[in-house]
Amino acid sequence: MREDNRGKIRVARRSDWKTKPMPKKRDTFVLNRAFSDKEMGVLRLGNIPQGMEDKWFWYMNGSTLWAYRSWTGYCIYRIDFKEDNNHVVTVNRDQNQYGCTSIKEDIENLNKLLNWWTEDPYDHYNEWLSETYDALKKAGR
Repeated sequence: MREDNRGKIRVARRSDWKTKPMPKKRDTFVLNRAFSDKEMGVLRLGNIPQGMEDKWFWYMNGSTLWAYRSWTGYCIYRIDFKEDNNHVVTVNRDQNQYGCTSIKEDIENLNKLLNWWTEDPYDHYNEWLSETYDALKKAGR
């Protein structure tokens, strides 16, 4: 839910969740993707997890989106949005915090997440089901 107790739209801020800084071990890549004004507006609202299935906390500071795993507070992605749609992504590469080591896989995963995150309203439960299905499929189950 993106409303406060008075029914006003609630924009997520860094102080809304316990977070840890992006580790020194990281990688960067360019994500070429266009976003509509509506999609950017939805991203700017951020997400404060409302349930255990809601695995992501994110907020925007200026033109930068910070994305954290909600259970651990680990910063996984930082997206610096650019007007030319060549967005610079910094990704966590600390193996104790995030297991992916492939930029190709990160681009695929991040695009899936952004597809979910730009929906209005954001449906964390269906995202959770999709992530669970993808993990089981990848594990050969």
